[in-house]
Parts: sequence; C-alpha cells; structure tokens
Amino acid sequence: MRIEAIMRALGDLTRLRTMRLLGTMELAVGELAQVLGQSQPRVSRHVAILCDSGLAERRREGSWVFLRARLADSGDFPLGSAVARLLATAEREDEAFAVQCEEDRRQLAAIRAAREDAAQTWFESYAKEWDELRRRHSDDATVEAALADALADAPLGEVLDIGTGTGRMAEIFAPEAERMVALDKSLEMLRVARAKLQHLPAESVELVQGDFAALPFAARSFDTVLLHQVLHFAQEPEVALAEAARVLRPGGRIAIVDFAAHGQEDLRERFQHARLGFTDRVVREMLKQAGFQPAEPMALEDGALVVKIWLGTRRGGPVAAPHDRKVATR
Repeated sequence: MRIEAIMRALGDLTRLRTMRLLGTMELAVGELAQVLGQSQPRVSRHVAILCDSGLAERRREGSWVFLRARLADSGDFPLGSAVARLLATAEREDEAFAVQCEEDRRQLAAIRAAREDAAQTWFESYAKEWDELRRRHSDDATVEAALADALADAPLGEVLDIGTGTGRMAEIFAPEAERMVALDKSLEMLRVARAKLQHLPAESVELVQGDFAALPFAARSFDTVLLHQVLHFAQEPEVALAEAARVLRPGGRIAIVDFAAHGQEDLRERFQHARLGFTDRVVREMLKQAGFQPAEPMALEDGALVVKIWLGTRRGGPVAAPHDRKVATR
C-alpha cells in the first residue's frame, strides 16, 4: 500500500531532512549530499526510498540528476499536502529536529549563493559578448520575427522585459509599447543595454536593476511580460513565473523564449545554464500553476538548438506566490 511505503520512508532522520530540503528547492544529488554531510552513494540510497514511496521524484538533465519533493496533492499522489503539513508540524514541535533543519537551510543558502555567484561572474565577464554568444545557439532574426508575430494579435500595453541582457527585446518592442521596463540583475548588463538603447527616447524605456525571483514592482503593473533566453538561468523557474504572474494584469500575456530540452552539457559548465532547456509539459505545468492559461507552443528548428516560444494569458484572481516576500512598489 502507498501509505505503508510513505510511513516507512519517513521513518529515518536523513530522509526527513531530505524532504524538508527538497520542499525548499530542487537539488542535484551531489548538492543534497553536500548539505547532509554524507556520501553521495549513501544519499542516493535514501533518495531511492523516497522516490519509490512517491514522496520525491527524479529529473535527469545531462549528467546531473535533480530531485524535487511531491508535497502538493495531485491525481496520482493525493497525500502530498498532508505530508507537507506533517513535516512542518514536526519541525515546530521537535526542537532537535528544528535545530537540524535550520542548520541544513544554512548549508543550502551557501549552495544558492555559490550558484548565483558563478552565474553573476560569468555575466559580468561576458556582458559585451552576450549577443554574439546567443547567436551561436539560435538564429536571432528568425526568433525575433516569430516572437513579434506571436504577440501581434493584441496591443502590448505596458511591457516588462525580464532579464533584458543587452536590451535587444526592449529595442525591438519599445516602439510598439505604451511603456517598456527592461530589468536585469547585472549592473554590467544594464550598462551595455543603456548604450544599446540610447537612441530611443528616454521616456520610452526604463532600465531597472532587479531579480526575477523578487520583482521590484507592484502587483498588476504590466500588460505583457517577456522572458527571452533567461528562464534557463533560473534555479527555481516556477518562482520566476509566479512573480511574472503577480505583476501582470488579468488578461495580460507572458512570452517565454527558451531552448527545448537538450543534452548539451557544455552550456551548463561554460555558460552557467541552470537548466538544459525545458519540455513543453514542464512549461505548461509551471504556467498553469502560476495562474496562466497556456497557448500552443511554437518551435523554431533552424539553429543548433531548438528554440521554443511558450505563450500564456494571465487568468483573473490573486497569484499564490511560492514564497512570502516584501515587494517594493515603483
């Protein structure tokens, strides 16, 4: 029976710690071993028990195996939220377990920081070459034309370009937008974008430093959100999409341009890609969870990698954000 397997899986401190960690973010097996302070083979054995019980699931990306918890109710696993409540209660009521979980989260924070530092260092080192590097993976002109066509059936309104990089999307869509906000975390990238966009009227484009996981804008501020070749850098892409939904008005549109799932491992090592592309199923599920109605995706296969365009329309009602956070209003 499923309940017996679940209870057996939860009957070990390492597996309890693992579930609390996976409830925070998706982790590679090696990263999980680092936090737990155990060997990778030993952690893999614990992971196998959790996956066999249905509490966790694996996702292979090239040579890496990522793990995520299944702590939300679904058709084939209706006990997810009950297990999540049990684990949260255990941490509140068991002082020793709470102390261990807090230490695990401190270790996890170090992993997050290391991931982000590696990506940030790369961005700042290669900012001026970013456009050229991107052209090595896809035909920009074809992608840009397809994206413009996909968005041409309705006014753009006020547009947010998340992860603007060198500002190419802002350059293309600013003339058609009521207002264009180009956001990037890297000051170096924003400096490059500012140089590229200086020919546009100052009032037509606003450059903002910020993180796609905590957008510095009030809810319902925009009509269109673009994520052009940026989602594969997100450690938690579902958080980025929830934030995009939060700042969109009901009926607003999101356009995601990114790679289809692939196995080119060098993109992770050389260019700090956190994800080796996405499948249609994964993007569709993330969009629905964030409050979007997904449209049929488009595929552009004229480059070394297949580029996909995923569109979604923001449904009405509030967005259930994955994490509580303070949001600055602009």
